[in-house]
Amino acid sequence: MKIIVSGGGTGGHVYPALALIRTIKEKHPDTTFLYIGTEKGLEANIIRRENLPFETVEITGFKRSLSFENIKTIIRFFKGVRRSKQIIKEFKPDVVIGTGGYVSAPVVYAAAKKKVPAVIHEQNSVPGLTNKFLSRYVQKVAICFESAKEFFPAQKVILTGNPRASEVAGKEGRGELARLGLKENIPTALITGGSRGARPINEAVIKSLAQLANKPYQVLYITGEVHFDDVKKEVALIGDSPNVAVVPFIHNMEEVLAEIDVVVGRAGATSLAEITALGLPSILIPSPYVTNNHQEKNASVLTSAGAAIMLPEKDLSGQKLIAALDDILLDDKKRKNMGEASMKLGMPDASDRLYNVLLDMIERGRN
Repeated sequence: MKIIVSGGGTGGHVYPALALIRTIKEKHPDTTFLYIGTEKGLEANIIRRENLPFETVEITGFKRSLSFENIKTIIRFFKGVRRSKQIIKEFKPDVVIGTGGYVSAPVVYAAAKKKVPAVIHEQNSVPGLTNKFLSRYVQKVAICFESAKEFFPAQKVILTGNPRASEVAGKEGRGELARLGLKENIPTALITGGSRGARPINEAVIKSLAQLANKPYQVLYITGEVHFDDVKKEVALIGDSPNVAVVPFIHNMEEVLAEIDVVVGRAGATSLAEITALGLPSILIPSPYVTNNHQEKNASVLTSAGAAIMLPEKDLSGQKLIAALDDILLDDKKRKNMGEASMKLGMPDASDRLYNVLLDMIERGRN
């Protein structure tokens, strides 16, 4: 098989793609992949680090307000389509899948115009403009939340879940916390602002550090690489604490999550897939800066099920963060109940489901 995968901008679009690629490689080692992204997106480093063939197109997103930049975006889109058609002609894929982000628009559109079977994967409960646009041209739309169905042609939709869930499900701890300077067998919270970090979350954590030092639980705090130096300066002023480890980024998140008891962070779809696959309670701080406020809607799925606590960013403070952590980490029964509710939402077979969708598309294309 030959498969083109396209998605980028954030880890939420890239990591599900990588999880799917790994699943297919396990089942069909002879499959050839080509990843198409942008040079400026997070995918450029991640995909190259995985030693996958990587091609780029130049593309940007539309501004929500009237802007001359939107004209430039349209021009870039059609240039990207021409570039993608050339790549498709040379690579000759059996199927193309877009996992989200602006870059998938010209690639998947070009595939449709070249009569190559195409699928899009929508991770969020509310889709963005790119996947709404592409849904007209693809054969199948794979979704992760039932609530996303209403935005797409009903006959094309199939619930698969997020492939990232399959990578973390069933993982066992390998002493990652100890390697990061923390203790084993102590209730542990992971605090993260996502792949790039989040300043409001960092500010709340910094204000909490003095109190966290006196808690019977411990914290692994991921700042995001761009924020790390500033955070370390603040930590130095307050003083290091043996029960708080501060790191800029973690590449082996699935191994770390296997040793975590509660996750604090954004409500991106990939993060929620990881959390529910492991049956972890969570404290969710949805980003208010995303399209259609989709992170709050993602988070609502978990809070409605009793699997998470939601802390809106506008209400976030050091004290509220500490109170939420205490509420879960100091109450074993509550933590257990939230974990069970989280597990019920998980879809650990997501990679297999999406893989089967692609196989079906390839068979249909050949017939």
